[in-house]
Amino acid sequence: MREWWIQVGLLTVPLIAVYLHIPPPHISPTLNSWKTAGAFFTFKGNHIFYRDSLGAVGSSDVVILLHGFPTSSYDWYKIWDRLDQRFSRVIALDFLGFGFSDKPRPHQYSIFEQANIVEALMAHLGLRNQKTNILSHDYGDTVALELLYRSEHNKTGHLMISSLCLSNGGIFPETHYPRFLQKLLKDSGVLSPILTRLMNFVVFSKGIGAVFGPYTQPTDGEFWDMWTGIRINDGHLVMDSILQYINQRLKHRDRWVGALTTTTVPLHLIYGPLDSVNPHPQFITLYQKLVQRSTVSVLDDHISHYPHLEDPTGFMNAYLSFINSF
Repeated sequence: MREWWIQVGLLTVPLIAVYLHIPPPHISPTLNSWKTAGAFFTFKGNHIFYRDSLGAVGSSDVVILLHGFPTSSYDWYKIWDRLDQRFSRVIALDFLGFGFSDKPRPHQYSIFEQANIVEALMAHLGLRNQKTNILSHDYGDTVALELLYRSEHNKTGHLMISSLCLSNGGIFPETHYPRFLQKLLKDSGVLSPILTRLMNFVVFSKGIGAVFGPYTQPTDGEFWDMWTGIRINDGHLVMDSILQYINQRLKHRDRWVGALTTTTVPLHLIYGPLDSVNPHPQFITLYQKLVQRSTVSVLDDHISHYPHLEDPTGFMNAYLSFINSF
């Protein structure tokens, strides 16, 4: 028996060593086009990718898009053109540790730093004093709530927020159920760096596919684009650090939920009800109880955690109805 384990170990070690040197996938033409249309700015020595599109003539409205975990600004590609037709400026970024942005390690990733980056980007674009609409998803919801808190408390450098539209995110820790792999990575301590190195396309695609609806699954190309965005700059190696945002949500719940429940900024929620991470009706019931000033759009029953990718038409109809209501 002892010799058997030695043989397994001798076989496993070189296989892991080979895997650790597998380069990231090639960037697809569509993902490369997204990158080419964007630019980078520097925040505290790190390069942050963003897109800034000049859209509708005659409109003065600006919208910034805040993506979710573990993906990137590319999540918004299906609704970008329709946003362009409505807003004068459409802006999106890859948060630090995501997509084409730098992914420093070791690094203490935090929601507060990501909010600082959003404010720095808007200042970089000359829009610090411009009223801005925020459209967010998942991880981006929590960044948006920190930006809302700063705006409500008139913090230095805060954004002037015209409206906030949230979508499927862990706004309330008590109704948020992270995936098993997320819990494993964020809570495994010294084992986390080993687990992140063993992340691969098969594990990733199975995990991310589980939060899409059965009839709205990504194509193989879309799965690969998501995975490529993670693997660029070795992003899979920082996932355990980024996932500490789940603990930050719990620690700062009063700050962020408090901002949401007391603001006078126009609020809306677009919700895919098949979401197992923020399940129906538990999540939506609590949201409507606590955030009574907000309007809500619940999409079709088969739409899950990524509503803007699963039902871009329904998502945009809901969002434009909200934007045009005030």
